[in-house]
Amino acid sequence: MTAVSAETPVAVVADLRRRRGRRRRAVIVGLAIAVVAALALNVMVGQTFSSPAEVMAVVLGQDAGGATFTIGRLRLPRALLGAIVGLSFGLAGVAFQTMLRNPLASPDIIGISAGSSAAAAFAIVMLGLSGLAVSVFAIVAGLVVALLIYLLSSRSGSAGTRLILIGIGFAAMLDALTQYVLSQAGQWDLQEALRWLNGSLNGATWSDVVTAGAALLVLAPLLLSRSRDLAALQLGDDTAAAIGTRVARTRLIVVVAAVSLIAFATATTGPIAFVAFLAGPIAARVIGPRGSLLVPSALIGALLVLVADFVGQYALGIRYPVGIVTGVLGAPYLLYLIIRTNRAGGSL
Repeated sequence: MTAVSAETPVAVVADLRRRRGRRRRAVIVGLAIAVVAALALNVMVGQTFSSPAEVMAVVLGQDAGGATFTIGRLRLPRALLGAIVGLSFGLAGVAFQTMLRNPLASPDIIGISAGSSAAAAFAIVMLGLSGLAVSVFAIVAGLVVALLIYLLSSRSGSAGTRLILIGIGFAAMLDALTQYVLSQAGQWDLQEALRWLNGSLNGATWSDVVTAGAALLVLAPLLLSRSRDLAALQLGDDTAAAIGTRVARTRLIVVVAAVSLIAFATATTGPIAFVAFLAGPIAARVIGPRGSLLVPSALIGALLVLVADFVGQYALGIRYPVGIVTGVLGAPYLLYLIIRTNRAGGSL
């Protein structure tokens, strides 16, 4: 008579966790490789093709003839800025969505990006500002709008649904303000404002790369350090508090860090539509529902921006700003999400 060995429930659970962990690591590595490949493609391909050897020569500070200007001053800062703002939008967007347990809780849906956009349009059209001054206006406005939304939604305890609804209301008002400002613009100011509002990597400079990169280096670790607290908030505020999470403190840290990321990224490129909105749901699809989505969402955000910019520049016959391409991708998904929620009998 032979004994039939059976794994204990603990061993089965441990094995499932190990498999999930291996799959998660494999997906993250795959996404990182895809981002690097998209970055390389954006640097090498353009009106002329630059070889990997020429790219490496420019990166190492060597003379590569005509490629030195094309790569060093045009393509490389543009591609790096695209990757950095994509990382920023993806990370900040999923932080909001996780904290509020709602895929609609994205900075470009709840009015934060609209605040930066309205301030930038006002600075360009009404005040005649440009360059760094417009970026400062955009950053400050994004932070102020986020603070107002947070304060108005936190009476009698912060509620995710209330924050989303208030944010959507702010977005509508700010979009109306932006349209009014544009209606008062002269031809030159209108072109400059529209280029900024559409979200574009045109004219990317090393100064923009340094500004957005520094913000990412400072703020991304702060958000990543809150990953466990964000996971606890998904269980509900009461449950999170019961297991030791300081709910109000966590919300404040996440809001400040995520809004600052969005504001700095928006200040360098304009509001690249729906990247923050799409990155989290895509990450949940490819990596599974369990575990933090912060890192994979950031990588998907970078991949979305780089691929959309390449498509907008070279695949459609006419050059389009990256924000136009991501807007075309994101708008149908937003409609689908609203319809699905309505059919399920749910609310925001």
